[in-house]
Amino acid sequence: MGRAAVGLVGDLTMGVDDQDAQRERDKQRQLDDTRNKFAAFSRQNLGRETPLKSTKPAEGPRQTGLIPMLLFWLAVMGLLYALMTHYLKPKQPQVQANGDLIIARAQDGHFYTPGRINGREVLFLVDTGASLVSVSEPLAQAAAMHGGVPTTFQTANGPRAGRVVDGVTVAIGPLRVTNVKVGVGLSLGDDTQALLGQSFLSKFDITLRQNQMVLRAR
Repeated sequence: MGRAAVGLVGDLTMGVDDQDAQRERDKQRQLDDTRNKFAAFSRQNLGRETPLKSTKPAEGPRQTGLIPMLLFWLAVMGLLYALMTHYLKPKQPQVQANGDLIIARAQDGHFYTPGRINGREVLFLVDTGASLVSVSEPLAQAAAMHGGVPTTFQTANGPRAGRVVDGVTVAIGPLRVTNVKVGVGLSLGDDTQALLGQSFLSKFDITLRQNQMVLRAR
């Protein structure tokens, strides 16, 4: 092959290589343009460039966020409990200028009032249908009510052995009665509670109003 032919082949080969290189550069330019456009779109619409998919595992809920939330709800529940306890707490009886004692009706429809048995503070449930003031055995021991006459109480759960103690002092506010008969052996579910029956109530005239019970000394 002559030198002219060889030169022509060489020129053709260089021309093909140049064309391939140009095409690669064009592809790279188009790829760069596409990346730049996508990055610009991300900044405009997402406020930041879209990061590459992270290989870091997704984190669960932050523990530092969960603990304050639990503390907040515990505080709310504690506040609600305190408010309900205060709202449901039996009110002190009110004494009128004429000496009448007024007991307010509780939310459950019953009448409760703080009082004393032999000087021992108790919470009375007023029951006009009960014949005696009644207390549990632990409360009787705490209030120094010893001895008495053995008896059997008829309760909703059947007969219950107990005793009746005479000569007990019972008081509500300024109203005080001595020599009261008290039944010992019945339980109201709390040893600080007692049933206020007719052995005390019979000493007073009782008037029921809408949400009040009025005790007036005879």
